[in-house]
Order: sequence, then C-alpha cells, then structure tokens
Amino acid sequence: MSCRIGIDVGGTFTDFALQEGDEVLLEKISSTPEDNSLAVMAGLEKLAQARGVSLGELLAATEAIVHGTTVADNALIQMKGPVTGLLTTEGFRDELELRRGYKEDIWDVRLEPPPAIVPRRRRLTVPERIRADGSIHTPLDEAAARRAIERLGRQGVESVAISLIFAFVNPVHERRLAELVREILPGVEISQSHRVLPRAPEFERTSTTVVNAFVGPGVSGYLDRLGERLAAAGYDRDVLVMQSSGGVMTREYLRDMPIRTLASGPAGGVIGGARAGAEKSALNLLCVDMGGTSYDVSMVIGGQAPAYSGWNWHHRYLVAVPMIQVETLGAGGGSLCHFNHGVLEVGPESAGAEPGPVCYGRGGDRPTVTDAILVLGLLSPDSEFAGGAFNLSREGVDEAFEKHVAAPSGRSVEEAAFDCWRIVNANMTQAVRRTTAGRGIDPRALTLLAYGGNGPVFAAIQAEELGIGRVLIPRTSPAFSALGGLAAQPTIDEERSYLVPAHEADVDRLSALWQELEIRALDFFLGAGFGREDVARAYQMSLRYPGQNWSLTVEVAEGKSDLDLEFLDEGALEKIVHRFHELHEEEYGYNRQSESPEITGVRLVSRSSVSEPHFGGGVARPPRRPAPHGHRRANLGRGFEETSIYRGPELVPGDCIAAPGIIEETFTTIVVYPGWEARVDDAGDYLLERAP
Repeated sequence: MSCRIGIDVGGTFTDFALQEGDEVLLEKISSTPEDNSLAVMAGLEKLAQARGVSLGELLAATEAIVHGTTVADNALIQMKGPVTGLLTTEGFRDELELRRGYKEDIWDVRLEPPPAIVPRRRRLTVPERIRADGSIHTPLDEAAARRAIERLGRQGVESVAISLIFAFVNPVHERRLAELVREILPGVEISQSHRVLPRAPEFERTSTTVVNAFVGPGVSGYLDRLGERLAAAGYDRDVLVMQSSGGVMTREYLRDMPIRTLASGPAGGVIGGARAGAEKSALNLLCVDMGGTSYDVSMVIGGQAPAYSGWNWHHRYLVAVPMIQVETLGAGGGSLCHFNHGVLEVGPESAGAEPGPVCYGRGGDRPTVTDAILVLGLLSPDSEFAGGAFNLSREGVDEAFEKHVAAPSGRSVEEAAFDCWRIVNANMTQAVRRTTAGRGIDPRALTLLAYGGNGPVFAAIQAEELGIGRVLIPRTSPAFSALGGLAAQPTIDEERSYLVPAHEADVDRLSALWQELEIRALDFFLGAGFGREDVARAYQMSLRYPGQNWSLTVEVAEGKSDLDLEFLDEGALEKIVHRFHELHEEEYGYNRQSESPEITGVRLVSRSSVSEPHFGGGVARPPRRPAPHGHRRANLGRGFEETSIYRGPELVPGDCIAAPGIIEETFTTIVVYPGWEARVDDAGDYLLERAP
C-alpha cells in the first residue's frame, strides 16, 4: 500500500483525505484547539483502523502528508500571539498605524481600527538610512540600536520584526540588527523584512513583516510538535504545508515565512475546485466552503486560481505575500444566533468545537445554525453525524431557541429557526455578491461548486438567489479542502526588487536576480527529495508607469532546464514592455504607450510535479428515479412539508432526485430545494440543476 494523506484543520472539525490510487477515503474528527496536532494524530489513527493496519504501518507507507492549518489565522482572529516589537528606521515609527488611510467600511463612522499588533511603545526606531540604489546614506548607529533592543527586552518582547528603509535593496543593516537582537535577547524570534517580503512599498513590507513576527512562533511551534509526533509514530518525511498561494512546501522552507500559511486551508479547496471543474468541463467556478466556523468564497476563472501579491487585507491586516483570493465570513454550522440591540444576528461568533452547537450534547446552551437546520428538519437526530462520530440530539435545542431568539422576537421556535436560516443564507449570498462584483464578474455565468460539511445544505438555495443554474457537489465535499491539498504542487514563489526605468535595465542584472532565485528554490526542492528534472519555472517581471504605486506582473517565459535564461535576448525587454502595455489596457481600460514603464522587480515561481487525485468526469448515464429511504417533515423554504430522504452511499451514477429531497451522505447533507433536481454523475458526484 502506498498512499498520500491530505489534512485540513478547521475551527470545528479536522478533515482527512487518504488517496490510494484512484480510491479516496475520508475521515473527520473534532478539532482540538488547545493543540491541533492531537486531533491530527487521532484522525490518522482512525484512518489506520479503517485500512486495517497500525498507525506505524500506515505512516511508513505514506508518500506525503499535505497539511493546511489555521494556526496563523486563529492568532490574528483571537489576537493571541507573542509580545511583538518592531525596529524600524528613525522617522518611520508610526507608518504601521497610518495604514495608508485604509478603512474597510468608509461609511461606518464608528468603525475602530484593528487592535495594534505592535503598540507604539514597542515600535522603536534606530538611526540609519539606505538609499534607493542600495548605497549607505547613514550608517547604523549600533549604540542606539542596543538601547532600543534592551528597551524591548524590558517590555518582555518575545518576537521582533525588523523593517528598515530600502532593506530590500541592501539588507546589511537589517542583518546586523538581527545579530544584535540574538546577542542581547537570545531566544527571541526574529522576522527580517528583506527575507519576508523583499520589495516595496514600505508600509506593505512593514505590515507583512509584523504579521509574520506575530503568527510565526505559533505556526512554527505547532508544526514542530506535529513533526515530532509524526516522527515518533513512524513517519520519516517532512510534512508538506499548504501555502496561501495554493502551493505546498516543507516546514523548513516556511520556517522564516510562516505568514505564508495564512488561509492555507481554503486555498486547498480552491486548488481542488479548479482541478475538479476542469475534469467536469466547468472552467468558471464560484467556490463556496461552509464548515463549522466560517464561510469561504473564491473564484476559478478559465480553470485558473491565480495568487496575487500586494493589496491583500487578511483579518484587517495587510499581508502582501502571494495569496489566492478568498473572502472569509463568520458563517458556519457553529455560528451563534442572537439578538444584538434588538436585531437578530447570526455569527460571526461561533460555538467552535467545544462546546459546539446545543445538539452536539457537549454543554452548549446557545443556539447555532446547526441547531436551526436540525429544527427545520434538514438534519435528523436519527442519522449518524460526522461519519458516525456521534448522533445529534434535539434535547435542549428548543429551549435555547426559545430563550435567545423566539421569546425576544415573539416568534415560535420553528419560526425563529427559519429566521436564522434566512439570515445566515442572506449573509453568505451577500458575501458572494461582494466578491463577484469586486472583480466585475456576473455570478450567473458561473457554476457553483459547494463543499465543506455545511456547504451542500445551502448550495441550491444560494444558486437560486444568485441566478446560477448549475451546482456541483463532490461526494468528497466534506473534506474537499484536504483532498484539494493533494492536488497542490510543491511551489516556491519569490521575488527580488530591481528599481529601474525599463529602457535603462541591465539584462545581466536581471539574469543574476533570476539565477539567485533559481538556485535558492532548487536547494529547497532537492533538500526535500524532489527531482531536479521535475522542477518547472515561470519567470515573471513587475512593471508600472512612472508615478504609479502598484505594479502589474507580466509573464515572461517558462522553462525546466537549470539556469536556462536564453529568453533574455536583445529584444526581450521590448517584448516585455509591449506585453505590459497590453496587460494594463486589459486590467484598467487604458495604457500609456508613449511612456517607458519602470521595472520594480522580478519574480520566479518554481513548481515540482506530484501525482494528483482523480476527481472524475461528468454525467453520461441515463437518469433513474430511485426509491426514497424514508420521509420526514422539513422546511425547505416554503413551510414544513413531507420530504423524501435518500441515503447517499446507496445512490448510483444516473440516479436523479426530485425536490423536495434530502440526501444524507456520510459526512454531509445535500438539500434539493423546490425547483431543483440532483443527479449522480459517473464519478459519484452530484450535479444540481433547475428542474425542467
């Protein structure tokens, strides 16, 4: 037996997908927020039991473990991280707090700024200055630097971010400051901007470095504990960790840049969505992932989910590393239903894994979305939940709704539950509209791909409200982000700055920068056991018109052979500039061909190939109407009515389910709302379309 295992740690459940050939085995287990590695090891034990082998035998036969983690996200959401300090150039102490004047909601006069990761008393400056060309204007004042570091030490700082002006051009002062921090404050974590984000602008680089310093110790500590536990259990390889860019890489590579694990779980789902959509001839997708804590929205256009670096605001902090665009909303099965100053709200606060919804029977006493859909009959206390981990219970649910929702609103318990269903659905639909409108895309032209434990419950009703006519629900949807991680390629995506007018660029300098990136990437790939011949590279360049703040990334060339830069011939720069003008026209509707743009840097995306899971094709067999397993009273949006219930594992390709219907899969529930029908395709996945 040789297999690969994908793991996605969520706020409520930790999901597993084991791939062995074309076979995929799913597992879910409650997350353990106090130490997520405990849930990971427990889930691996369950996978081993399901395969009839010991944990050691399973791990010995495992080629790769791909892991998406929420440790970095949780640190920002809960503001639980190390005491963090910042060392920056004299005169730039408050740049971090100015935030470029950015405000998430310009109409909310009461919106407060986010909590400061580094308050002003821990933002200290040192006399030094590097010019834009890398020359030294003011040498580093080491005596002042020592005083600043000692002052941070007296404040109990556990992690230090270092971000100096133009350090991305010449990092000599940042490196010396790091040496002084290690000397004066041994054991303190250090994040250097020229290693985290070696490019301008200044605020983006500083913000990204500070976030890296804040989330870094938690991420590194967790991954180290997990690595130790896996090694003790018999796994002799390094864990591959999902990155926000949609690629995976080793713990060793991410040690200096743990910030790249932000939103790594949702990124796995998007990569899996792109792969599944391609196999089902659906290249334009709206991907929605509703789990126990959050609701994630993203898009795949033309079969691609590109990673953008720059203006990425994540949990209200700017993170300028490459990220797949995912909008996260506090709407999941555990989202709490409550009144706030007379207004019924659902989320963003969640009951989490412990105690969880009331119907889990673990001590929860506040109603949640899961409790609401249980009252509405979309879930049943008679069916196994989360793969048989436990059964849901109606005990205490009605009382919780009566106390917190029904009584304050003067509604019955069932009416209150339906109100909560409507509100959470409206919140999610609005999140979709914001995402699509922000990119100028009409959602009616997309196929909705729904996954996560709760995504299929709401998928068809959301499609109805958005005007979407086609919904795909993979049979593996409950652990789709874990499975998607197995489709992600080992990737190193890095850049180097080079500020110069395009017509004055030195081709030898460009070549040297790309070679530096190639050598660094190849060292990590070879160290992780990947073959030199399997590494493919995409060469990119960032350009902008004079006076612009933001650059556009131009694809320059692709190649596989080592240090092959033959594309940098005499006419290369002219071609790159021409493509930049075209791209600017496509992106912004105009260009300025009379002007020579500026080069701001080069970027290299290196990838190694891996075996990917098979997601299956589309519908081919003639439809068949299966007999329902039973019926129950349920409210699918038009009042309670007798609804047909089907068992997913008993359905076969070609089976067609008419509304109103509920399909109970092992780890999820698919609701076929009025006006829709569901059909099982040849891969065992579900295609929902409007009924003829």
